[in-house]
Amino acid sequence: MQRNETPNISAHARWFPQARYGMFIHWGPYAEHARGEQVLFREHLDQAEYERRACAWNPQRFDAAAWAATAVRGGMKYAVLTTRHHDGYCLWDSALTDYTSVQQAPKRDFVAEYVEAFRAAGLRVGLYYSLADWRVPAYWEGPRRDPEGWAAFRAYVHGQVRELLSNYGTIDVIWFDGAWPQSAAEWKSGQLVEPIRQLQPEILINNRLGADDPADDVPGSVVPSTGRSRHLGDFGTPEHEIRAEAGLWESCQVSTWRLWGYTAGEQWRSAELLLDMLVESAGKGGNLLLNVGPTPEGELPAPFVERAEAIGRWLVVNGEAIYGVEAGEVCEFITCGRQTRKGDNLYLIVRFWDGTGTIRLGGLATRVRRAVLLASGQEVAFTQNSDHLLLTGLPYERPSALFPVIRLECDGPPRPTAWAADRLWQGDPARMTEWARQRGESVWVGR
Repeated sequence: MQRNETPNISAHARWFPQARYGMFIHWGPYAEHARGEQVLFREHLDQAEYERRACAWNPQRFDAAAWAATAVRGGMKYAVLTTRHHDGYCLWDSALTDYTSVQQAPKRDFVAEYVEAFRAAGLRVGLYYSLADWRVPAYWEGPRRDPEGWAAFRAYVHGQVRELLSNYGTIDVIWFDGAWPQSAAEWKSGQLVEPIRQLQPEILINNRLGADDPADDVPGSVVPSTGRSRHLGDFGTPEHEIRAEAGLWESCQVSTWRLWGYTAGEQWRSAELLLDMLVESAGKGGNLLLNVGPTPEGELPAPFVERAEAIGRWLVVNGEAIYGVEAGEVCEFITCGRQTRKGDNLYLIVRFWDGTGTIRLGGLATRVRRAVLLASGQEVAFTQNSDHLLLTGLPYERPSALFPVIRLECDGPPRPTAWAADRLWQGDPARMTEWARQRGESVWVGR
């Protein structure tokens, strides 16, 4: 396989790399505390008091259609909602517990409303489900200390997953979390996957179904704290980082500085930084799942909406450089920005517009036929030799509020020169010997 080339994927999964951008929604009664989604554990809150307050939680401004409209305006193509987080509260009408939004104060099936609204808006629908339930002693004891309790709890988990995938029509993604500290074998995740595939044959399953058994492990291949498996699931889930993985993958990131659930006083990342995460993910061949924590009342925070819509406006003009692209770090461009590629086109996504009217690209071996600035449609003049492409006549002022994009239309799929196939500090260093030898052999000037 060529470096950075998208791997072969099954037909039902092809929408995923085409989409490249989704909305992650962390919402539940923890929003009432306004200190993140894990406040129950992190602050060792009283379980009974937390449960009492959760049962009284009754968001009056939840409007799934408004959430979906923001996702559409933001240029997102799919979404994933936390149907049940680690605190155990369920946003649907589960027959297996009364700790749900239907049995308690709201008397509403939020999952049903979400699925209906997002599907109606033309978005793919994903459901997050935490295997963990911090209320249940057997979860903490595990199968060794409480085998009977663990077996009953595990059956509860499997039963709830079947509910979610039986009662809401076609579901595109099931997003597991919370497998720590048990392994995939202890969760019987392989047995869980079988009915999932039967109920939803075209669903995509993430890889957080529990760490592989130690005897089957390869050092460094599993992150036990998130229970990622090499064998189960269709896509990888790097969190708080953008790291290319084999096959399909999706970086999940917060739009604030740290927390996923609603948090009073949290700092918001800028639209430019959030867009850069999207560009970097696409440029490395993956997706970005960008999180929002709605308010206790059920509204998307205004700072998130503003940033999402700014990125959405950028995507209206420049979306061809994101949707359906392949990993695009073809050659050296880090001093100016990032790259994506699609077919014979290489997209230069310019993070640093220096106002000189020129941009230099090093190491592109493929001949360029035409260059276009997407913000204006302007055809850009250029010269090209064996090592460098020089774009000239560009505006001195940055032509768009967010990153300008230049499309290079090439004679064939963009390819690097031999020296540019690897980045600085990577690859075989001997590839640069002749370049250095052109100057000479000595540490003295001119020798």
